[in-house]
Amino acid sequence: MTAPIRIGIVGAGGNTRMKHIPKLQEIDGVSIEVICNRSAESSQAVADEFGVPRIANHWKEVVADPEVDAVVIGTWPYLHAPITIAALEAGKHVLCEARMAMDLTEAEAMMEASKAHPHQVTQVVPSPFTLKWDRYLKRILEEGIIGQVLNVDVISSGGFLNPDSPITWREQRKFSGLNAMMLGIYYEAMARWLGHAKTVEATARVFLEQRIGTDGKTHSLEIPDHIDAFGCLESGASYHVRCSNVTGACPTPNDFIIYGVSGTLRLNISDDTCTLHRPESSVEILNAPREEHETWRVEEEFIGAIRGEETIRLTSFEEGVRYMAFTQRVMESAGMV
Repeated sequence: MTAPIRIGIVGAGGNTRMKHIPKLQEIDGVSIEVICNRSAESSQAVADEFGVPRIANHWKEVVADPEVDAVVIGTWPYLHAPITIAALEAGKHVLCEARMAMDLTEAEAMMEASKAHPHQVTQVVPSPFTLKWDRYLKRILEEGIIGQVLNVDVISSGGFLNPDSPITWREQRKFSGLNAMMLGIYYEAMARWLGHAKTVEATARVFLEQRIGTDGKTHSLEIPDHIDAFGCLESGASYHVRCSNVTGACPTPNDFIIYGVSGTLRLNISDDTCTLHRPESSVEILNAPREEHETWRVEEEFIGAIRGEETIRLTSFEEGVRYMAFTQRVMESAGMV
């Protein structure tokens, strides 16, 4: 009989309620014992919705709970490092929501804590947008479908700037740290097929410097709403990553465009299409074979790793540190740190 695994949830935002809680509850031998959200009222509402027996008033209660084997952290990034480190020191396994941490220093501290407790499983929720394509793109690029890769453009456009929308936690450095827009999420995906950046240069702007909060007060913004990052990958190819919330009607709003000696690959996230472009030939629509599709199995992988049935691939703390290093260097180069 499989040993039971008891879960404590800290932070029950959208992804936790849509993904983590129901998918953990589908796994045999897994139970969610306690939930701690931002208030007792919201904790109780989520507990009632999913049939969780107990709530906690503070995350430290979950970490210290002897009836908890693993902690799922669904909070904003400002709590990822302190909860992760405390949970590991308390002998718990940790599944941490992306982005990994506020900055590289915190991510490295999480990594060190993980190394100090090698028998605990640690995982960061992966970038999900390219799961269907990841294995396929990595394979066909290695097979030389477009020859030597020369350059990659990564474009993430949030559309037109809306000065009247209320401020969110993603725009507040005290909650989000150095994470900005889709920078880390898209970079993580690109690195799965093409490897990591060797050099980083960047420019960034905060075009909208203030927003009104839900409290009716005006808040200053420090996180960029437009970033251009560029440099060379470890493979020798060049790259340009643009993340923007001010580029309305961008003709390629959510694209990965990979330029090679003999052709170009374009993966469009918005319409989930991949096309091959060659000189003097028609555009070819590519389809990833079903057997190469990755699917969302974050919770299953986490529990499988705890049970010794598999190892964490998406995403390990090691990989999380690497995308946090990229984010840090972008912000440093742009003068945002």
